[in-house]
Amino acid sequence: MKPNTRLTRRTVAAAALAGLTAFASGCTVANSGGGPYDPNTLRIVLSQEPPTLEPCEGSLTSTGIVVRSNITEPLLERDSTTGDLQPLLATEWEQTAPTEWTFRLRDGVTFSDGAPFTSEDAAFSIDRAVNSDLNCNVDGYVFGDEKLSLQTPDANTVVVGTTEPDPILPLRISFIEIVPRTTSTTEKVREPIGTGPYAIADWEYGQKLTLARNATYWGEAPAFARAEYQWRSEGSVRAAMITNDEADIATGLGPEDGAGDLGVPFQNNETTALRMQATEPPLDDIRVRQAINYAVNRTGIVKALFRDLGQPAAQLIPSGVVGYNDQLQIWPHDLDKAKALIAEAKADGVPVDTQIRLIGRTAQFPKISETIEVLQSEFAEIGLNVKIEMMDTSAQLEYQLRPFPANTGPYLLMIMHGNQAGDAAFTLDQYMLSDGPQAAYGTPEFDAKIRAAEALTGEQRQDAFAKLFAEEPEEIMQMAYIAHMKGILGKSARVDYTPNPATGDEMQLAAMTPAASDRTDQS
Repeated sequence: MKPNTRLTRRTVAAAALAGLTAFASGCTVANSGGGPYDPNTLRIVLSQEPPTLEPCEGSLTSTGIVVRSNITEPLLERDSTTGDLQPLLATEWEQTAPTEWTFRLRDGVTFSDGAPFTSEDAAFSIDRAVNSDLNCNVDGYVFGDEKLSLQTPDANTVVVGTTEPDPILPLRISFIEIVPRTTSTTEKVREPIGTGPYAIADWEYGQKLTLARNATYWGEAPAFARAEYQWRSEGSVRAAMITNDEADIATGLGPEDGAGDLGVPFQNNETTALRMQATEPPLDDIRVRQAINYAVNRTGIVKALFRDLGQPAAQLIPSGVVGYNDQLQIWPHDLDKAKALIAEAKADGVPVDTQIRLIGRTAQFPKISETIEVLQSEFAEIGLNVKIEMMDTSAQLEYQLRPFPANTGPYLLMIMHGNQAGDAAFTLDQYMLSDGPQAAYGTPEFDAKIRAAEALTGEQRQDAFAKLFAEEPEEIMQMAYIAHMKGILGKSARVDYTPNPATGDEMQLAAMTPAASDRTDQS
């Protein structure tokens, strides 16, 4: 197919650039709180420092929010609102055989180091992310065990082959960020080279990260010449940086953080849940896992802690994703039932007194610490011995991604899953297959059901996925779903930007432009 040409965000950015450059050369503008600022620099404060900018880890929120479509770009780009695939480094794509898709690439593209982009780079990037031994998150999240074959019949064509027919291969390919074929295949890179509108200018580890406009960029130049990232774990601090005019964009705010009118609510695609390490006693007994589900007061958490910025969840995907089951009801909050299940398991010799670790990630979402504390209290009330452990991103990822650390004992892990792709296959492959990269438990029988559903298309695909989400709590039960989240983005009045469902995972700088009032200020 050949998608329609779109009015890209770059076109809008270029128009804004014309207005910006009229006053941005060599001057600063005084503000009300943060002192002078460079109007050509976009100031962003994140909840955490990216652990890496390795492009094949771009499906991790903490990495993707900086790298995806800013430093590197994919062949195709999914519109997070409509779900449509749009051209980026590829301009056309079509299924040329049952197990083969052909992509035609854009002319005149170079990497930020000046090297030309060709089909060899595209094939290399796909092979590196999917077929290598790097254990890239995008491999597990998007491709699972699939091995792809790659051909480059000419400089502008790459042919991707699969072992079985894959009706959504272009959607999967949209998750692979393109890097030069000179990139290491034996180790991950912390600071990549890409074709995006920005390139890394400086990274003072632990302090700040600066991106600069990519002078070789193939599209229209983004409005801001630079983007400066800082990170603060406390939401109230990030909000204060917005209200004091020390930052232009602040991510991951809560309603209580104090951003006021500068806090913009938006529907993101994140769902929070507790993943239960169901191979470890006492969590290997389904009655204990059921009791944990009965103990979680989802409605109370959403109302009291999230201030209704969310919706209690009965599955790991939100509405709008293919496979969402609108008939599922949230698990009831019933402490008496939970206590009875624990007592029954204990009477049968299940070691319910064994200490269970409750692992959360610092700044994972607003009120994460309070949420973890509430959960610990609820689990203690039903007779479980639960100890809280808060970790930074790097430490928590060791427990989230296979291979898990050895001899961990039983643990409950707070996860936050965003299905950026809009299709439940990505969630099921990642979290529900017995050997999924972020799965703790499964069965061969349920694995077979997942694979059969993924081969379907249209309404059959939707219905099969929806059925799986209804069956998972009965057959597997490795999750206690908590909430489909809403986000708050802090945004300075000097920046025009409308957050979308992907903003929490992929925040595109080229979509940000100076506000009209800021463009007319005089230096």
